[in-house]
Amino acid sequence: MLGACSQQATQNGSVAVEPETNVVVANTPATEAPLNPPAPGEPGGLPDDRTPVSEGPIDPKSAQGAGQVLQTYFALAEQGKFTEANKLWSDGATKLDLAQYREVHANIGGPGDMEGAAGSSFVDYPVQLYGRTKDGKEFNLRGTMTLRRVNDVPGSTEEQRKWHIFKAALPAQ
Repeated sequence: MLGACSQQATQNGSVAVEPETNVVVANTPATEAPLNPPAPGEPGGLPDDRTPVSEGPIDPKSAQGAGQVLQTYFALAEQGKFTEANKLWSDGATKLDLAQYREVHANIGGPGDMEGAAGSSFVDYPVQLYGRTKDGKEFNLRGTMTLRRVNDVPGSTEEQRKWHIFKAALPAQ
């Protein structure tokens, strides 16, 4: 299983440094219990997939390369860097509104099979989104996020050949 909490690397391997200045961080009441989302295999948790993940260099064109984009996205969102996080979405995609939450975290499962169509590659990832709403209520959402990249076809740009979040299928909160 891949995870996204507290990751600071960006897609190109550089480290994100400064939080956005327009983000207001709410005070967390001292009486709140730590978040404890359902574990893999439990209802509401990710599938219990114990398939080993390669720990060597990751090909940015691979499904694991797409997973790194999701890790970066949720790490940026967790830090309140929503503008920067939203740059990882495909142009025209309907983005998640993670700024609606006071606290947001994600667990990312293993990739599905990579598929191709019309010069592009797609891969689905199971995602568990959890945290607290603005009024302090805990939430736990589970769904799928699809990433897309244009294959190395003539006329494609370097930016198009990177993985981008194409769509999210998560229940409404």
